[in-house]
Amino acid sequence: MSALPLTGRRVLVTRALHQAGKLSEGLRALGAEAVEVPVLEIRPPVSFEPLDVALHQLKSYDWLILTSANAVRAVAERAWVLEIGLHQLARLKVAAVGEATAAAARKAGLQVAFVPDAYVAESLVEGLLEGLQFRPSGQKILLARAAVARDVIPDALREAAAKVDVVDAYRNVLPEAAPEQLRRALAEGIDAATFTSSSSATHLAEASRVAGVAWPLAGVPAVSIGPITSQTLWELGWEPAGEASPFDVAGLIDAVVRVLHG
Repeated sequence: MSALPLTGRRVLVTRALHQAGKLSEGLRALGAEAVEVPVLEIRPPVSFEPLDVALHQLKSYDWLILTSANAVRAVAERAWVLEIGLHQLARLKVAAVGEATAAAARKAGLQVAFVPDAYVAESLVEGLLEGLQFRPSGQKILLARAAVARDVIPDALREAAAKVDVVDAYRNVLPEAAPEQLRRALAEGIDAATFTSSSSATHLAEASRVAGVAWPLAGVPAVSIGPITSQTLWELGWEPAGEASPFDVAGLIDAVVRVLHG
């Protein structure tokens, strides 16, 4: 029987601990050792006030845009604290970036009306502006996202005359243990590093700096989940060796196989 395609390979997984499972399991199924070094930790926003105000006014919005499952989780948890029933908002339409985000939103009781074909902000904006259900002028939109994020979505929608409120639903921070975990992982050898977001790239760069490890990681190919993450890696001085297609976890695993098999 032939060996699995990633047998004997050690692949770095940088996702937050609570999200690493699907990627790590997929890599292990192909014979790899998934080396988990979480460089993202989800924490509450500096202040809940803007999110709370927006949630109390949810019935006044036409659309809620959610760009990650973490955003869904943060919104749902805060709505529960405030005793706001998301399942009661029949008028509110939800746009979600990615099927995982859409599934999390549906589980929270929200009505998902749009998921873009490509899981990037640009595709969401393009789809909303072209969709028959969306007339930007006069639409009131709430975008709940991470504290530090690109402004592609709000800028484009405001240019189309929509009213867009942006609130911080959560923060991504570097876990305290990440630098030492990275040192140990590199001491045993890494064959490839995976990145599922721009934040995972910037945070691994910060972990490397704190750990005193040269950046980019010497002799380690970087594999990105999509063009935005790839662009961030380029900006950080690390040319991606591979990129997922489609832009999801399964595509990322396929890209790792392609990279490690030349």
